Amino acid sequence: MSLVGVGQVHAEDLTYTQNFQNDTTTLSGKSTATSMYFTKMDYWNVKKATFNFNYQVSQLADKTTSDITLSMNGVKFYSFRPEHKSGFQSKAVEIPLELLQGTNKLEIKGQILNKKDAKNYDLAQTPANWLTVKSGSNVNFKYELKDPENTLHSFYDHFSGEDTVTNQHSKIVTPDQPTKGGLTASMTALAGESRVITTDNDQINVVQNTNMDATKGDYILYVAKYDNLPKALKQEISEKDVEKRAVIKTHYTKKGDYLIVTAKTDGLLKKAAQFFANSELMHQTDKSKEIVSSLTNTFTSEIQDEGKYQLTNAIDKIKGAGHRETSYFVTLPNDRTNADGSKVRLHFRYSKNLNFKRSLVTVYVNDTTLGSKKLTAAKANGDEVTLEVPKGTSLGNSFEVRVAFDLEMKDQETSDNSETPWAEVDTNSEMKVKSEKSNDLLFTNYPTIFMKNQTYNNLAVVIPKKLTAIDFKSLTNIFNLMGAYAKSNTGKIKFYTEQPNQDTMINDNLIVLGTPSNNAMIKSLNKDLYFKYSDDYRGFVSNEKLSIEEDYGKTIGTAQLIRSPENSKKGILVLTGATPEASYLASTQLNFKKNIDQFTGDAIVVDQNNTHYSYRFKKNKYIDRNLEHKRTISKNSQLIIYLGIVFLALIVIGFGVYLVFRKQAMMNGGRKNAKQK
Repeated sequence: MSLVGVGQVHAEDLTYTQNFQNDTTTLSGKSTATSMYFTKMDYWNVKKATFNFNYQVSQLADKTTSDITLSMNGVKFYSFRPEHKSGFQSKAVEIPLELLQGTNKLEIKGQILNKKDAKNYDLAQTPANWLTVKSGSNVNFKYELKDPENTLHSFYDHFSGEDTVTNQHSKIVTPDQPTKGGLTASMTALAGESRVITTDNDQINVVQNTNMDATKGDYILYVAKYDNLPKALKQEISEKDVEKRAVIKTHYTKKGDYLIVTAKTDGLLKKAAQFFANSELMHQTDKSKEIVSSLTNTFTSEIQDEGKYQLTNAIDKIKGAGHRETSYFVTLPNDRTNADGSKVRLHFRYSKNLNFKRSLVTVYVNDTTLGSKKLTAAKANGDEVTLEVPKGTSLGNSFEVRVAFDLEMKDQETSDNSETPWAEVDTNSEMKVKSEKSNDLLFTNYPTIFMKNQTYNNLAVVIPKKLTAIDFKSLTNIFNLMGAYAKSNTGKIKFYTEQPNQDTMINDNLIVLGTPSNNAMIKSLNKDLYFKYSDDYRGFVSNEKLSIEEDYGKTIGTAQLIRSPENSKKGILVLTGATPEASYLASTQLNFKKNIDQFTGDAIVVDQNNTHYSYRFKKNKYIDRNLEHKRTISKNSQLIIYLGIVFLALIVIGFGVYLVFRKQAMMNGGRKNAKQK
């Protein structure tokens, strides 16, 4: 075993480009501002950092008075005037290295003026004052790589690093045919990693030992029972260490750096994998070996928010005149969705030198405007506003709360070069979210339908008896997405190579992967599939949604969310094709959030050209139909009350009319009798 020195640096320079996760956005107003965020890895020795900025300004902007200023972590470092060009422009700006931190906030402030005069004037804000920031802006790093220290913490940082994952240097390795417990442990580790990975295009692959192909610069998490470890790794851990305990240990070599996770039993192996899947524990472990027992607390911490979400944990200060915005992200537990009755409660302060006739604050949720409030001098030292989310607004599991201040100064007659106007959003600002359990058996609700209490909920995964490399790629895709949605490592995963017993079929959430030839459960479910196999199970056949040519049906993969034949309140995800390669095609749409977000139905078809189609077969999409009936009644309770009142009123009126007619008839009858006498 060869250990590396603390802080040792590779001589060669590396580069990594970190794209901002922003869409193309237009900022309006003569004074505009926006923020972007990026991270710098602690194990980088950065030589150069360059901000590549793609933008466009109004064609009417005066190029001699308009300007754009860049700030890093609150410190201004570069200003420039837009060039005399139409369309999008690019600007490469070197960032001062001393301003870089681990997490960085890059602010872009623009003063976009559409006229010039030697005299002072009132700077009117018009629709022609705008700055568009294009998606694809990024920061490029040139750096040397510091080798990992001989600790779990340092290995974990390298293993989880954006550059390591993007360059496919992180791997999770199992024996060629792992035990079911070993497979559970490796997928638990993968789910834990996908929870902390910040890129939305890259994932860590789980591979068999045969396909490990370890080279220098690789970071390998090897998960296996002690008796199944390769000899070179097994000799690093004494048998005494794994007596009724699990071990997590670093092992650095010339052909890759390893972290060994091992135990003699499946239960302890899963326990050790849960330890690795807890980023807090891994960051706290500054030693080369960790012993995990059955009593070790490995579960991730949970926050009991009771539906209240703090918008910011530090006072958020907004500076400068004009239109200024700040944003906050709110994430709900992944098995829930918002219901009517949510509201934003904003506490804020602002400067007193404003033109209060023209200054206000506006609150948005995503692109929905909740409302505005005028700013006043009397409440400048402490103001608040509570705004409700409109009924029927769908927010999803995560959404953006945007606060916009229009800070107009008194007697502003010159260009906006002052930061005197300011506003602050206080830490007691919050969003109170009313939520309800998701109830749709569609891909719009996947994988949240398989989750409870923010983790995967009793997953029973039925797989082929003999796994191939392509099967591991499919499993990697499935659990990469599952982990990205989970916030806890306490969920239960169990693998089966044959149809589970009836109790599991009724109570657990099933995922079935494979072909009719390597997974018998596919054949037994064929009658329940939307896309069914032919009688010889060699390919899919046409149905009412899609005509399928015979050879084409042999190559496509399908992902189908069907209702469980054993429990109508449970769903089964079936990933299948006539070959393992075809089954894998279906899994390629279930690996990242950006992919699954494309689909709204309950069946996905993917062919070899990566052409994918979405279909809906269920007439009733609800998992629990009785629950939906109760919700419908609850949502319309006010209407039902009003209708009841109207109905009672009609009865009373009708009865009154009846009495009037009856009285009139009696009176008429009395007169007739009197005349006859």
